[in-house]
Amino acid sequence: MTTTTLAVLVPLLPFLGAAAGLLLGRSAPGFVRPLAVLPTLAATVLAALVAVRQGGGRPISASTQLTPTGSVPIDLALYLDGFAVLVAVLVGVVASCVQIYSTAYLRDDPRYPSYAALVSLFTSAMLLVVYSGDLMVLLVGWEIMGICSYFLVGHYWETPEARAASLKAFLVTKLGDVPFLFGLFALAVDAGTFGITGILGAVAAGALDHPTLVALLLLAGVAGKSAQFPLHTWLPDAMAGPTPVSALIHAATMVAAGVYFVARLLPVFSASAAALIVLAVMAAITMVGSALAALAQDDIKRVLAYSTIGQLGYMSGALAVGDRGAALFHLLSHGAFKALLFLAAGVIIHAAGTNSLAAMSRMSGLAKRIPDAYWTMTIALLALVAIPPFAGFFSKEAVLVAAEHTALGESAVAPAAAGWAVLVSGLLTALLTAAYATRLWLLTFRGRGAEAPDHGRQPLAMTAVLWVLAVPSLAFGLTAGFIDDWFDGRPLHPTLTTAVLGTGVALVGVLVTYATWRHTTALAARVPMGAVAAHPEAEPAVSEAEAITGHEPAYGDIAAAPDPADPGRLLLGPLHRPAAAGFHLDAVYHALFVRPVTAGAELVRFLDREVVDTYVRGAGTGTNWLGWLVRRAQTGNVQTYLSALLAGSVVLAIAVVLVAAGV
Repeated sequence: MTTTTLAVLVPLLPFLGAAAGLLLGRSAPGFVRPLAVLPTLAATVLAALVAVRQGGGRPISASTQLTPTGSVPIDLALYLDGFAVLVAVLVGVVASCVQIYSTAYLRDDPRYPSYAALVSLFTSAMLLVVYSGDLMVLLVGWEIMGICSYFLVGHYWETPEARAASLKAFLVTKLGDVPFLFGLFALAVDAGTFGITGILGAVAAGALDHPTLVALLLLAGVAGKSAQFPLHTWLPDAMAGPTPVSALIHAATMVAAGVYFVARLLPVFSASAAALIVLAVMAAITMVGSALAALAQDDIKRVLAYSTIGQLGYMSGALAVGDRGAALFHLLSHGAFKALLFLAAGVIIHAAGTNSLAAMSRMSGLAKRIPDAYWTMTIALLALVAIPPFAGFFSKEAVLVAAEHTALGESAVAPAAAGWAVLVSGLLTALLTAAYATRLWLLTFRGRGAEAPDHGRQPLAMTAVLWVLAVPSLAFGLTAGFIDDWFDGRPLHPTLTTAVLGTGVALVGVLVTYATWRHTTALAARVPMGAVAAHPEAEPAVSEAEAITGHEPAYGDIAAAPDPADPGRLLLGPLHRPAAAGFHLDAVYHALFVRPVTAGAELVRFLDREVVDTYVRGAGTGTNWLGWLVRRAQTGNVQTYLSALLAGSVVLAIAVVLVAAGV
């Protein structure tokens, strides 16, 4: 079987599994779990085989015309380079782990069949994006992921938070997709094709007439899909969905699509220095802002959500300095440890006997009760903090090395200003990442909250997956010297300068946060947890619903404030409350966009009701009056009709005589 045939089967198998799962979910429930797991596992094996055959060598491409268009052709095309085959393996591995994990996590969920089918469809759509060699076909997978995220985030549709989060995710990403679509059209018009090879050839020949416009339009869609400032606000709220869905979205699908798209078409963006500067600034703001927000969150999944936004900022920063190898190396590394973090968080939530959000300030006694989650999450957090030799160290250092080279003027692709922006913000984010990761570990496993009831040993399907993902989280970075061929042949080794700086600031963040936690714990020990609500300086935890609507905090039913031993409060100081609310960006959007649209809708409703309806009602009233007059004349009395006819005849005769007489 040829490599291209195998590649076609990779997205096709999960799609067929999704279709079969939807058809047989109710009539044959016993087939639901095999149909969810086996096609995805088979696709993963085939993706690995495709990667081995491609071997990091010359790209493999194949195409056939999808339909005659009469102008720019649309082809059903494959484009398999080193980046594509490795990302496909990541998607398959994470999706397989999520499907296996979900069989236990959602064991008693009555909507599991539709959930599993949508996860398979989600996986198929991302694999289509990864392997596609035509931008229009890529757009199909891009949009299918959008609708799948809407349904999966809103899986618990009985809760208002899930309904609002799913709608927000759909609308915010669509806000970016509109200019993205225009950017694709403009790019195809300039290049004369939607094919990736043709577009790259046109860029090399200098055939793009409007590179800056095209790049900026495309970046709008990337910002929405990959949750980059200012279109990142949907991702933290998407935590209202099931935890395995969060792992899938954050680690291998949806948000990875935007970064992967820019990496595939990096020459298009590199053709415009302005676009690279915009991308670098966007990445810098995203990294620092999301890390500050993560340090202020109380819900474990929202901390991880903001963490994802920041790590995606690293990838965007690497692309802004023209190094797509570093960007995708970090994408692969991050996919492993972020999937592990979310699935371990799911075990924590499952141990508490709920599928809802979990406040870290209320956790206690978890390290001994769920040792698998404890040890694997510790590994994943060390990878996130980029402590050597964990995977995150090597991939994050690759980004910092690329930024350093650009800042020192050693890059012929990106301006030095972009390099400095990424380097400085990357180091600051490394410090903040270490702080919020340490805080998460301390509050979750060393907290002083009320201990939840013990629900027994966690299912093997959940704990086994954690250890599977722990392996690449620990060891993937060590492969850097062996997989350079898959990354344009560029070395991915850290340099002494960035390694010392990056690791140094991370250790400072860990130590400062730990010292702050010890200090706040000593102070909090003097105040019983039950008295937290009466503490004079207590302030409520800020939830996503409160930030937008002003409703009561999600955790206000337990206490008026989070644990006073939270080191994030002392570290952030006056920034804590705005950071907890995402710097009120949702409120800004509400004032700038929602209120004007609502006011416009009210005006249209007023005009429709008071002006248009007035004319409509007037026309109806006139017709009713005329009908009333006609009805009054229809008495059914023949003598009345004859009298009226005679009177009318007399009036007409008199009128004729008067006209004839010239009166």
